[in-house]
Amino acid sequence: MADTSDTRTPAQIEADIKRRRDVLAETLDEIGVRVHPKTIVGDAKAKVAAHVDHTVGRAYVQVNRVVSEVRAQFVDEEGGLRMERVVPVALLAVGVVGLFAVGGRRRKG
Repeated sequence: MADTSDTRTPAQIEADIKRRRDVLAETLDEIGVRVHPKTIVGDAKAKVAAHVDHTVGRAYVQVNRVVSEVRAQFVDEEGGLRMERVVPVALLAVGVVGLFAVGGRRRKG
């Protein structure tokens, strides 16, 4: 059998009850803050903002990598232009712009 006798004095028991009430009140206050609609909305906003920041950061890294790869195609290690690659692309761009210009004139006229 377990010993169920309590050797505490009434003052010790009252102090223990007061401590437990204080802890319970603090816990209830924390729960109240956590379930408050403003807290829930704030937490949701923070999670969305963190997700957006993470997604934007990943997109930035991806775009930066692609830009670096494209740049490497047109610039040599010393920073000079690779004319054998720049000229054909420039001619192609001029041709496309010219086609759009001619096509736009035909529709107007």
